[in-house]
Amino acid sequence: MRKRFGEAWDLLFDPPIAHRGLWSPDGAPENSLGAFQAACAAGYGVELDVHLSADGEAVVFHDDTLKRMAGVEGKVTDRTAAELAELRLAGTDEKIPTLLEALAVIGHRAMVHIELKTPFGGVGPLEQRVHEVIADHNGPLCLIGFNPYSHAWYADRYPGVLRGLDSWAWERPADMAAEQRQAFRNLEQVEIARPHFLALGLDVLPHLRAAELRAEGMPVVAWTVRKPKQWDAVKDGCDNLIFEGFVPDRGGRA
Repeated sequence: MRKRFGEAWDLLFDPPIAHRGLWSPDGAPENSLGAFQAACAAGYGVELDVHLSADGEAVVFHDDTLKRMAGVEGKVTDRTAAELAELRLAGTDEKIPTLLEALAVIGHRAMVHIELKTPFGGVGPLEQRVHEVIADHNGPLCLIGFNPYSHAWYADRYPGVLRGLDSWAWERPADMAAEQRQAFRNLEQVEIARPHFLALGLDVLPHLRAAELRAEGMPVVAWTVRKPKQWDAVKDGCDNLIFEGFVPDRGGRA
């Protein structure tokens, strides 16, 4: 894997990864350029989320709706990138950035975990735009996400991109199309997605199947770790952590 993915593979294991950037309630808000700058300055990796805007741009935002972080009604996907850029995050001067803007700020200073917020039944447009953006990025990165069909899309078209499957649901998601439900009856999400590592929530750790896959060579990254004692409880079965709310030691796997 090191030969295949180079620096990105090494940085998958260390340093720890700042969840939505190194944000804080009284500082730069989550998924902002300021939070990404802070993570880079502190020597951590960066995790961020991307949706597709109404005009087909990959924009950095976590929620489906704008209310919590931008204070307005409506969905992210119903506004253009320019309209989203006019909004401000959590009452600060920080705007909703595009993925292109975020990667320009981060550059080669940090490993970036890009979470694709692809809905079931909507695979393709977001993945294609993200790939157009990351193709010109000169720093280490990987893609993560919950939708195994998003991973399969990438595995078939761009197998050279490092990917991590987020906590897979042990039950079929309710919003899946009928043909996808049939696939879930026959295959585990890991088999559909063909990931290179797992990004698993604390709610499913430790897990026997994850331990089996890790023993076979598939790394496990834990999220979202908000207290040192949470990391202490799972670290023997994990290879790195995505964190927020505290500052772990560099080399936080120890």
